[in-house]
Amino acid sequence: MSKFVKNLIVDQIKKELAEVEDCVLVNVIGLDAGESGQLRDRLHEKNINIRVVKKSLAVRATEGTSLAPAFAETSGSIAVCWGGSDFVSMVKELVDIDKDEDNFEAFAACGGVLDGEALTAEAVTEISKWPTREEVLSTLVGQLLGPGATLASQLGGPGGTLAAQISEIDGSGADASGEAEAEAPVEEAPAEEAADAEEAGAEEAPAEEESTEEAPAEEASADAEEEDAGEASDE
Repeated sequence: MSKFVKNLIVDQIKKELAEVEDCVLVNVIGLDAGESGQLRDRLHEKNINIRVVKKSLAVRATEGTSLAPAFAETSGSIAVCWGGSDFVSMVKELVDIDKDEDNFEAFAACGGVLDGEALTAEAVTEISKWPTREEVLSTLVGQLLGPGATLASQLGGPGGTLAAQISEIDGSGADASGEAEAEAPVEEAPAEEAADAEEAGAEEAPAEEESTEEAPAEEASADAEEEDAGEASDE
């Protein structure tokens, strides 16, 4: 391989790993074409990238980066894996593939790097037992919501009891006022009768005045007749 071609490969590896901070190294030497295709398809479903590199080229491409310690103890050709939903999820998937000897017998996780520190094969297996990012977030949410739910139930219990007692008091007061309103028309009945009596008396009053007015007129006519009778006797 010419120096020009090597430089092109190094530049390509740099571009692919430019934003990668953690990775896992796996051995794929010994997989046939069919197994390699199945492996890539399975990793693609988990959004895991894989790139086979030669150690010398990988060392040049990762020099001065957080991935450099991963290639210190390697030799020959190695495959670099990165991506997935999070690092632990990727490691779990790679370890599961490593244990699947029926389909990928030659596949093996052999190291990696996490937070700038090199990982051994045993360390990779141990990380696969860690909880994933989703599991950690779920646990944290449960721990945060637990005390809040307990406090809400403690505050809501006495409050609900007090509200029930107040509603009972308000309900009895409403019943008493309803009964008072229902009895009110019965007490007002005599007042209505008195009003009717006053109206009747007011209508009868003019008749009495008319009778008193007619009485003097009758007395005047009687006096006139007596005067006429007296004058007749004097004649």
